[in-house]
Amino acid sequence: MTLDPVHFDGIADLARRIEQDVDASDHRAFAETVWNEFLDPLWDGNTKVLEPLDEVARKRVDIADVALCDDRFPTCHGIDSGTINPTTFKNGLVIDVAQAAMSAVPSDLELHRSRTMVATVHTNDTAGTFDEDWSMFDDGYSRARLFKVPRVNRYEGAVVHALALYLAESKHALLQADVVEDLLVLDGPIYPKGLLNWENRDPELRELLVEDKRPRDVVENYVRLVERFANREIPLIGFVKNSSTKAITNAVRGKAEAPWVNDAAFFAKVLERHADGERLTDCLTFTNWFVSRGGADETFSVKGDALGIDRDRPDEDYEVTFFIIYDPRQDLVYKVEAPYAFTKNEELRERLTMQLLCDVARNRGPPKVIGKADELARISQQEKESLKQKLEQTFHADRERTYDDVRWGLDY
Repeated sequence: MTLDPVHFDGIADLARRIEQDVDASDHRAFAETVWNEFLDPLWDGNTKVLEPLDEVARKRVDIADVALCDDRFPTCHGIDSGTINPTTFKNGLVIDVAQAAMSAVPSDLELHRSRTMVATVHTNDTAGTFDEDWSMFDDGYSRARLFKVPRVNRYEGAVVHALALYLAESKHALLQADVVEDLLVLDGPIYPKGLLNWENRDPELRELLVEDKRPRDVVENYVRLVERFANREIPLIGFVKNSSTKAITNAVRGKAEAPWVNDAAFFAKVLERHADGERLTDCLTFTNWFVSRGGADETFSVKGDALGIDRDRPDEDYEVTFFIIYDPRQDLVYKVEAPYAFTKNEELRERLTMQLLCDVARNRGPPKVIGKADELARISQQEKESLKQKLEQTFHADRERTYDDVRWGLDY
């Protein structure tokens, strides 16, 4: 059944009534105030949650010009992990399966062939162990492991998903680290924020992260990755396509009403350019680099405890730093993260900035190496369904389903 025209018009009228109470120019004006007066540094109580590495600045580069710039790094590698998504079976098992892959520009077909696969299992049956050592397949190009996750009373799907995703990605990155000669780009943040956010999500998840060795071991993999690349003086960065952090927004709301939803919306307000009421699309705009110590980034700040994980380098080397790129062609905000171990070097910081600006300008979005890693690691919808059917056959147990599976045509 579809909406009748009268119903459609009724919804549109509601939207018009909302729009009359929302003045975008007021939002831009307040965002300008925050940009000019709040960020050098930004305090949340007694904590500096944001601090510029140099001066607070907005910059721009002509898209056509920067797209033609020479690469600052001769080779580039990217890494990503994809999953089939958590699946619950009638025998009580909750499972997710992840595969991680590394890409290279220029291409390296043998590297692209390699995979790290992890199947995470949650069960309330105390008899089964499920944990296995790594097993090799595909003539030694790939490896796989079965991993039993800690028992929880809720959030079983979230636990199997996060641990599968991050264990596969971090282990594959460590396995292939020596292949990287110039730059490694993670598809996403430099630390597993999906795990670190457990501290603020639910008491049970917070206790799990702090008390259980298994999720901490996954986080530790990322610490070792930072150390390995810092010791080799090869930069490691994260390209965040969909940032939903609210560290700045929450800190500002402690002082005034911040009307935007999250930090990405704030940066869009201060980075978009207008003339005669129209958004200008000829330039990429971007910020200076900041040190971030709010939200999940607090864990690896100089005031954080890093979950008790031993670290070999000075604490400040692990701090999260970032800058923001705004692409007006698609009205999108991208966040580029790097450990302070790399961005404390001004010359390297500038090279990283220009490399990412060149990539975004050329590709109208994420760097090519990230697109290739995403393509290699992605598990298609058809493949997900086939794998889930195979698991049903293996377990001799059907998947649990809800009415929505039937309602929306997802019946199996």
